Amino acid sequence: MELHPQVIEKEGKKEFVVLPYEEFKALEEVMHNYENLPISEKRKKNVRIKQACQLKKFFQI
Repeated sequence: MELHPQVIEKEGKKEFVVLPYEEFKALEEVMHNYENLPISEKRKKNVRIKQACQLKKFFQI
């Protein structure tokens, strides 16, 4: 999935990210499907941390 984020800054710092609605809905579906995966809580937590790091890198946060 290709994202087209718009970063909004406040006082020179990245504050918000705006996505086109269709991209938001696609991400929402991915997250919903992820939440329903039958994997252990420990594995789920590790995956979330890795995804958060990837998102931070993608958005250069």
